[in-house]
Amino acid sequence: MNSSMETNLISRNPFMATPVRRRGFLGLAARSALGLAAMGTLRAQSAGAPRVPLGLDAHSLRAMRWKAPQLIDCAAQEKLDAVLLNSLNYFESLDTAHLKRLGEIADSYGMRIYVGAGGISENSVTFSNKFGNAESLLAEGIRVARAVGSPVVNVRIGKVDDRYTEGGIEARIREAVKVLNALRSRAQDAGVVFGFENHAGDLRSEELLGLIEQVGTDVCGVMLDPGNALWAMEDPMNQIQMLGSHVVCTSVRDYMVWESKEGATFQWTAIGDGLMDVPAFTQNMATLCPGVPLFVESISNSPRPIPFLTADFWKGYPNLHAAEFVDFLKLCRRGRPVEIVKPSPGMDAKMFEKQHQQAEFQQSIGYLRRHCGAGINHRRS
Repeated sequence: MNSSMETNLISRNPFMATPVRRRGFLGLAARSALGLAAMGTLRAQSAGAPRVPLGLDAHSLRAMRWKAPQLIDCAAQEKLDAVLLNSLNYFESLDTAHLKRLGEIADSYGMRIYVGAGGISENSVTFSNKFGNAESLLAEGIRVARAVGSPVVNVRIGKVDDRYTEGGIEARIREAVKVLNALRSRAQDAGVVFGFENHAGDLRSEELLGLIEQVGTDVCGVMLDPGNALWAMEDPMNQIQMLGSHVVCTSVRDYMVWESKEGATFQWTAIGDGLMDVPAFTQNMATLCPGVPLFVESISNSPRPIPFLTADFWKGYPNLHAAEFVDFLKLCRRGRPVEIVKPSPGMDAKMFEKQHQQAEFQQSIGYLRRHCGAGINHRRS
């Protein structure tokens, strides 16, 4: 890579250069996040790996039922670098003026907003027609992303149940690719890229990689969720290696998995409480997708089964070979059951959920700062 190209790439990423305000962000081409990954190794060798920005995924604090303004304020109080609003439902209004104002507020805190539109496979068990068909939803997502200054608009298929729908996950992938290609030019004109998420165990990494290659890696990258990789019977540390250079957004939490009668059971945890090698994961992000924020999406107290010892389970994975989930089985043997945390006698259940989620989030960002050196804004104060 020549020096002029490297300089150009750095200048187009807000977390890889001297802090700039939103006026400087608005002209950024979001697909620079894709190009930046190619120079990660060069920067790590020459000047040390760049620091990973740290952000709040709004779902971490779902019990609060906050909308965008409160979530932005919360992220600002924690001196975070970005906030992820991975659904259009977080916005009280989708009026362009209101959206631009939110972007300006975030910029005043030195933060950036990332947004998601939701599922775009119309035959998914989770598809919502609130915004019309899938193309209408994605068009709205692109408009919102441009208005708030988001470099990405995240999308997905749905959940693991989609693997068992007619045509299987391959049919749902084809639907999503068709929608993305139909809106490809509009995204490029708006200066945003698609971030395709592996959501609720619906996609394995090789399937996600094939999807973004069909759309074009110049306009479609990965919204990486290592917790959901576990749900899809993958070792998340393998996922970051396979997909890291294509990552444009993240949603990260720790995880625990253990053997059970019907296969395995997993539960997500606060970062630092599970099996993830968090420093290694963070270092992989710094070198493979520099400048992409590590958004904390803490979820716990919710054990889920992966019944791979039952015959019906494999109907959703007709092309998966045993050798492809050996590393997952090794994780199962390393793990242990996680105790469910319950409210104290007499404590209001809703209040417990709020306090528990806040504590899990605080623990997660604290661990990432202390043990992984993540975050930029909190070091400027």
